[in-house]
Amino acid sequence: MNRMKDLVEKLNEAAKAYYQEDREILSNQEYDALYDELVALEEKTGMILANSPTQKVGYTVLSNLTKVRHESPILSLDKTKETAKLASFLADKKGILSWKLDGLTIVLKYKNGTLEQAITRGNGEVGEDITHNAKVFSNLPVSIPFKGELVLRGEGVIPYSAFYRINEELGEDEQYKNPRNLCSGTVRQLNSEIAAKRNVKFIAFTLVSAEGEEISDSKSVNMDWLASLGFDVVEHVMVTAETVANEVENFRNKIEENDIASDGLVLTFDSISYSQSLGRTAKFPKDSIAFKWADEMAETTLREIEWNTSRTGLMNPVAIFDPVELEGSTVSRASVHNVSILKELKLSIGDKIKVYKANMIIPQIAENLTGEVSTAEIPKNCFVCGGETEVRKLRDGEALYCTNPNCSAQRIQALSHFVSRDAMNMEGLSEETLKKFLEKGFVANYPDIFRLEQHKEEITQMDGFGEKSYNNLIASIEKAKNVELPNFIYALGINHVGLRNAKLLCANFEFDLEKIKQATEEELVQVEGFGGIIAHSICAYFKEEEHLKLLEDALQYLSILLPEQAAEGEESPLNGLTFVVTGDLEHFANRKELQALIEKGGGKVTGSVTKKTNFLINNDIHSVSSKNKKAAELGIPILSENDFIERFLK
Repeated sequence: MNRMKDLVEKLNEAAKAYYQEDREILSNQEYDALYDELVALEEKTGMILANSPTQKVGYTVLSNLTKVRHESPILSLDKTKETAKLASFLADKKGILSWKLDGLTIVLKYKNGTLEQAITRGNGEVGEDITHNAKVFSNLPVSIPFKGELVLRGEGVIPYSAFYRINEELGEDEQYKNPRNLCSGTVRQLNSEIAAKRNVKFIAFTLVSAEGEEISDSKSVNMDWLASLGFDVVEHVMVTAETVANEVENFRNKIEENDIASDGLVLTFDSISYSQSLGRTAKFPKDSIAFKWADEMAETTLREIEWNTSRTGLMNPVAIFDPVELEGSTVSRASVHNVSILKELKLSIGDKIKVYKANMIIPQIAENLTGEVSTAEIPKNCFVCGGETEVRKLRDGEALYCTNPNCSAQRIQALSHFVSRDAMNMEGLSEETLKKFLEKGFVANYPDIFRLEQHKEEITQMDGFGEKSYNNLIASIEKAKNVELPNFIYALGINHVGLRNAKLLCANFEFDLEKIKQATEEELVQVEGFGGIIAHSICAYFKEEEHLKLLEDALQYLSILLPEQAAEGEESPLNGLTFVVTGDLEHFANRKELQALIEKGGGKVTGSVTKKTNFLINNDIHSVSSKNKKAAELGIPILSENDFIERFLK
């Protein structure tokens, strides 16, 4: 099964490169050999993965989701935050400890080796039929060698890595708050094509029944059997009352590297017969209990609500409070997300608040200890430009927008996006520098960046700038004038067009900017991965007279590289290497930025250290973290950011 998964990944990656990115990573002979090997393995095992290239997927569109009553109710679990309670729960019995996946519980039914039905948990009694979407889950076998009726439960999830990519492509007004919300919205779509493109995975955690099969009394053995049929099963370990606390800590140490969202752990007795003998309460089964991380809470005082204006005009509220220590780091600010949450928390300056790190990672406000009525002002004017604001309804509630299209904050963000690494990749133009240039009138829109030489005397006299800094900046701008079309399209900041969509757009219109500008919505919606919203956004952008004027202005300075020209020259030293990134970063804004750089050079970033890892990047190279220990065990070099830059970027 592992070989089949490896073949599916390689073949799909090769097909994507060939058809969407106009490059070849496998010769025809190599592709055919791997394809034939996959066909042979599918015939031998009777297993076929949903995303196998041997399958021609036909997408299904429904008018509504059918309600279905579960054969047996799916109950919630009782909860604890104390490891001592887990030990007393087990007493002298063996148990299974696993991730409590933060997705959408789904019940699958197979007949004659084929997926027949997939039902969401719903309210536990009645769920919705999502079979059309389950058939396109990225890792779900649609054919298995077992021919009797098989029923199992698991979790539909979307990995963090896919979540960030999808949110970037959706645009700010349509983004989801977390992977669980995105997964829930995706698997309940009426059009299965959406689920196919969003990398939904199914992780099995319970075998319910298997017609004609002698089921083991051990749940662990049954999970191994499900794995042998081709299902991904939840990570789990066997525990006793003596070992459970130590295993909880082992799971805790893996949170940072886990690509699947989790909101705790689940402990269940391994023996099915013993579990059944316990029965259930009105609300909970007695054989299982959920362990929730005891979030480290801190009380502090709210000092300020800061509003940050993005390049689309969205104004995000950020709570500023007295610094506190949480999970080993100092925290003094937390996003409040939108106007609705600000109102729900009833925030006022001076309130005593409780803060924590959601899933031990993201700073959040847990509750307001003193506020009864919110007096936090929703600004009527943008703090940057003074333009009027308005509250708009979005997917996750109300949000505040600056309505002034010429807002300097929006311009700064737009310019910062234009010069960013995946866009024009101009070094030396930080957000702070762009802000100064904007204030002094050196730049108003992105084409002005190519005319900065006109302001040499003023720039070299600025604080932080001298002759050398100025020359480095101009050299970086000159280098950026030779640009690949997808990066330039991405740099324009068209709503819903991330770098991936820019690449798809260019590949489908022969890397011809004129053809892209003239494309109709009907033509754009035919691009694989595009829908009506993306097509409309692109079409509307190139109909705007102001956009066309700026584009014409900029093009006089640029040399657009064709794919074959971009491929010339030395191969990136990152090509073919696998990295793991952990810990705080200093030279990069976040891990996503570093990951994008590595992937652009042909490298790969994964979440955990394995034998396939080439380098671990961690500024604390002497850390005793689980990743450092694993790297040391496997003899994998640990690089600081400076080591990485010196080795691969100079």
